[in-house]
Formats: sequence, C-alpha cells, structure tokens
Amino acid sequence: MNFASEFRNFLIQQNFLALALAVVIGGAVGKVVPARVDDVVMPLVGLVLPSGTWRTAQWVLRGENAIKYGDLLGRVVDFLIIALVVFLIARALIKQPPPPETKACPFCLEALPMQATRCRACTSQLP
Repeated sequence: MNFASEFRNFLIQQNFLALALAVVIGGAVGKVVPARVDDVVMPLVGLVLPSGTWRTAQWVLRGENAIKYGDLLGRVVDFLIIALVVFLIARALIKQPPPPETKACPFCLEALPMQATRCRACTSQLP
C-alpha cells in the first residue's frame, strides 16, 4: 500500500472530512453569533444594565496594580449572553428524535411493541 492510499484511508476512517466541515461551519457560526449578540441582544441588555463605564471599574491596589472587576463582570455577562444565544439556536435547529416504537426482549432480543408485557417469541414476562 503506497503512502497516498494509506493517507486517504486514514482520512476516511477518521472522519477527517466531517471534522474539517465542522471547523469551517464553527468558524462561520463564530462570526454570526457575536454579531447577533452585539447588534441585537446587547442593545436590549444595555437598557437593563447600569449606564456608564462599569466595565472599567477597578480596585486600585498600589500604583498601576489594580483588580479590574468591571472587566471580569463584563466578560461574564458577555459569556452568559453568547451561551444563551447558542443554546437558543441549537434548540431551534436540533430536534429530539421521537421515542422508539419498539423495545427488545432482554432474554431473546425479539423486537416488541413498547406496551408489551410478555414476549411473543419466548413468552418471558417483560420488566
């Protein structure tokens, strides 16, 4: 087996194409979500949060040393808003699969309707 054939098989077996597509789509979503948050959600949040320069609030320790708690709080708020937007987008796009219509008998593995209480193949009582 030559190198090119071995490399091709590696890419196919490791789902490299799916991973590459996920990276590309993730990069695109990485641009859309912050834009949506900055342009749509943050103006609404700005109505609720206090005005002013709260993101630059800090406790000065000595000289130039300071604990920048306003920046930390701002980043936490940004993270929570972005996480909420991603959750809402994922919930809208990813639908839960319907529950299975059959179950397997634990003794003979026969496919049975979910409401069955006894297996039709081995007549075992189902849990």
